[in-house]
Amino acid sequence: MKPLVECVPNFSEGRRPEVVEAIVAAMRAVPDVRVLDVESDADHNRSVITLVGSPPAVQESVFQGIAKAAELIDMDIHQGAHPRLGATDVVPFVPISGVTMEECVRLAHELGQRVADTLGIPVYHYESAALRPERVNLEDVRRGEYEALKKEIGVKPERAPDRGPAALGKAGATIIGARPYLIAFNAYLNTADVAIANRIARTLRNSNGGFRFVKGMGVLVAGQAQVSMNLTDFTQTPMFRVLEAVKREAARYGVMVTHTELVGLVPEQALVDAAQWYMQLDLFTPEQIIERKLVALDEGAPLGFIDSVAANTPTPGGGSVAALAGALGAALAAMVGRLTVGKRKYAAVEGEMTALIVGAERLRSALAARMDEDAVAFDAVMAAFKLPKGTEEEQATRNAAVQKATIGAAEVPLATARDALKVMELALAVARKGNVNAVSDAASAAWMSMASIQSAALNVRINATSIEDQALKAAWEREVAQLITRAESLLAQVQEAAVTRGGL
Repeated sequence: MKPLVECVPNFSEGRRPEVVEAIVAAMRAVPDVRVLDVESDADHNRSVITLVGSPPAVQESVFQGIAKAAELIDMDIHQGAHPRLGATDVVPFVPISGVTMEECVRLAHELGQRVADTLGIPVYHYESAALRPERVNLEDVRRGEYEALKKEIGVKPERAPDRGPAALGKAGATIIGARPYLIAFNAYLNTADVAIANRIARTLRNSNGGFRFVKGMGVLVAGQAQVSMNLTDFTQTPMFRVLEAVKREAARYGVMVTHTELVGLVPEQALVDAAQWYMQLDLFTPEQIIERKLVALDEGAPLGFIDSVAANTPTPGGGSVAALAGALGAALAAMVGRLTVGKRKYAAVEGEMTALIVGAERLRSALAARMDEDAVAFDAVMAAFKLPKGTEEEQATRNAAVQKATIGAAEVPLATARDALKVMELALAVARKGNVNAVSDAASAAWMSMASIQSAALNVRINATSIEDQALKAAWEREVAQLITRAESLLAQVQEAAVTRGGL
């Protein structure tokens, strides 16, 4: 699975197409990057660009975009409805496949240092990449916008940047972070009264006691009041729930929603969830979408991985397959959770199931990333064995490299086993409390996790045979034994729940 990361840089220009085109061209010039979407808004005077690619390529592409924006955008004359701190206002990295949130944080920090050192632009880090707790929330970092920051950055200690000079040039400051998928979702009202949109936004947003994963504000766009929102976790606060709340609040003020819009791209599942809820398709499954079937046939991604496993090469091997089994277990647990949430019969456990889905998705992402990590770790072992060994010094260097690489090759499947055990705990929860019609899927999640743990354990043990550090080897063996014992207990409990609830 090729590592893919998404980045959605926001630039403070939406009225001069030639400037936006120049920024996009600079980003597209980097190989191994695809620009998926460019959206500009004249009222906001802002453009949102979505690109994906390998982590190093995306990082380089965004740097080129920031550099070009700094060259072409003067914040001293910039005006727009949307809050902003700089020519490149905000740069979030989002893990897609084969990439963890921790890796996205590293990308954000590396890019921030380069922007500060090379371009002389003050950089702030937010969300998962925040270096200070008071800077996790984007709105806190951006409070007062460019104009206030220009007065305070060299005066108030709390406004000091995380990286770069404590002074603003014409490019302003840039906020760089890492986060999950964010949906930019706007609702337009049949009024020009922005005060109403602001009151609705205040009711909805988390900072005022509204929805946990909603940020919002009111703005005037093309003569209409708009409730501008960011949904920071659509799995816990879905679009349809937010829209219904906007409609109810609007009715209080004698207005209505005329239409809504999405800015940038949106995960397909968010739209599927909305369609399922509004159309009351209680028994609907995403597999009923014909385009999904056709894409699966065209890409053949799972078959491609299976073909790679079957080839006459040592990687991907058992460790990668163990990670895949764990990721499939997590996917099944998430599926059962989603089949439970929103059902009146399971209202009492909806909060628990919603949190479970988030946990399952995090584990699925981590385990999927480890499919590649395991192959890379084993390739490092093979590379170490190929080092020269003609002299005693070369032999010593080679042996040290082999030991280091072998330890790494064992630690990857050990991490897989740990995560797969967490998946088994989620499988037990959905087996006991989830939709009873999917109890067999919950049990399958547990069995896939058990396969992952047992396969990962074999990979730990085979690498342990080559380790000279006996204490480390013994520690691995103890942990592997404990993981398997705990997994066997969980599996038995899942089986019991499957028999009790589903008669399996």
